[in-house]
Amino acid sequence: MTKPKVLISDKMDPNAARIFEERGCDVDVITGETPEQLIARIGEYDGLAIRSSTKVTQAVLDAATNLKVVGRAGIGVDNVDIPAASAKGVVVMNTPFGNSITTAEHAIALIFALARQLPEANAQTQAGLWPKNGFMGVEVTGKTLGLIGAGNIGSIVASRALGLRMKVVAFDPFLTPERAVEMGVEKADLDTLLSRADFITLHTPLTDQTRNILSAENLAKTKKGVRIVNCARGGLIDEAALKAGLDSGHIAGAALDVFQTEPAKDSPLFGTPNFICTPHLGASTTEAQVNVALQVAEQMADYLVNGGVTNALNMPSLSAEEAPKLKPYMKLAEVLGSMVGQLTVDSVPRISIHVEGAAAELNQKPITAAVLAGFLRVQSATVNMVNAPFLAKERGLEVREVKTEREGDYHTLIRVSVKTEAGERSVAGTLFNNVEPRLVEMFGIKVEAELAGSMLYIVNEDAPGFIGRIGTLLGEKGINIGTFNLGRRAAGGEAVLLLSVDSPVAADVLDQARALPGVKTVKALSF
Repeated sequence: MTKPKVLISDKMDPNAARIFEERGCDVDVITGETPEQLIARIGEYDGLAIRSSTKVTQAVLDAATNLKVVGRAGIGVDNVDIPAASAKGVVVMNTPFGNSITTAEHAIALIFALARQLPEANAQTQAGLWPKNGFMGVEVTGKTLGLIGAGNIGSIVASRALGLRMKVVAFDPFLTPERAVEMGVEKADLDTLLSRADFITLHTPLTDQTRNILSAENLAKTKKGVRIVNCARGGLIDEAALKAGLDSGHIAGAALDVFQTEPAKDSPLFGTPNFICTPHLGASTTEAQVNVALQVAEQMADYLVNGGVTNALNMPSLSAEEAPKLKPYMKLAEVLGSMVGQLTVDSVPRISIHVEGAAAELNQKPITAAVLAGFLRVQSATVNMVNAPFLAKERGLEVREVKTEREGDYHTLIRVSVKTEAGERSVAGTLFNNVEPRLVEMFGIKVEAELAGSMLYIVNEDAPGFIGRIGTLLGEKGINIGTFNLGRRAAGGEAVLLLSVDSPVAADVLDQARALPGVKTVKALSF
């Protein structure tokens, strides 16, 4: 089997390349290329490992004909066009925990630097001024720290601040009361935090909801003398409003490690009294750079070699341990979705995925993604588990997930139902020996069949002689029948026939089959 090929396009710890190789990937390390050079090269790679320099744009993705995964060694993925990657079916991963401690420590360091005006005191002392009486700092002990964002990094900052005997008030829409108690912080709304905090530090991603979260309006709500730290993302603070607050004295100090435009070479904040800045150093420690490089290599290799999905931003997580167990279920889900997609001619506003028994104990998100991939692949051969949920949402397809932990007639069952103009239609399947996908029901008719290769789906009146007629027709056309699977609602009623054949059936043969007495529907299927 051909090894997956990975390109490392930004400088990172050399051990990353070693991990790729040890885990079964071929790797090239080519850094510092122009966008045009990357576009010319990217088509031969299955994986792309980056830091912040490489920009994974629509143009890069269009040229990436074999690309399956982009791995960002770090947290921020502003340099990756995630919607375009999702539409292309490319997994985007980051390493949200590798530099968490480093970034949190940098925020704490900037809090101390602001509290004691360390950079300016250092500069004047080294200039021979000995300004002992010119700097009056504040203690952090007993002060209130306002934490905007209480995720991984924010929680580390909170623990360090509590160790410094600060009080911590946190604003985060996803912070539960139970988690706040566990962290030892007070959960509050944004206005409350702004009015009470002596120091404010931001630890939230940049989204439409968080952009300019510290706007001119919100900065005006802060306590006079507040000190503000941002080691998260540029764009969270209105920089012009921040400068105005510093100039007026309402804001006692600000420290930024990130800017709205980077590299920041001509910011209006430069030279402002009581302003400290660093050049995006939050993750810049030896330990952090090693950690994120090793983690991104491990994650990407697990995906390319074993199918494990960790820290993906556009696909459900699937650990390398889960992947082997889920693989047969995902195969079953995909063929059921494909069958429904191939047999449905009406528009479908809703699809439901119902898992029962053993399947209900598993991670359902990958099963749902596999169903959608099979269902939508009828419309486009480029659909996969990554872009299928994205495409379903884009098309306005409502997706429902249902779990029933009790066992029914089978120890495990997946049922896929679609709402059509003709009503609800469903197919169901199980696993034989826990690994072999089998269809067990379609459109209310019990029928057992293996779904693979080229098949014929026929609905006919249950009457003597039909099986002989369809067998004769196919035999005369030189089409060999592999398996023959029958089901019916009742004797003499509607019957379903599923045939596996050794070669695709031509259109004219399908027309002749439709013309046979008693035939209602004939359709060629491919799995």
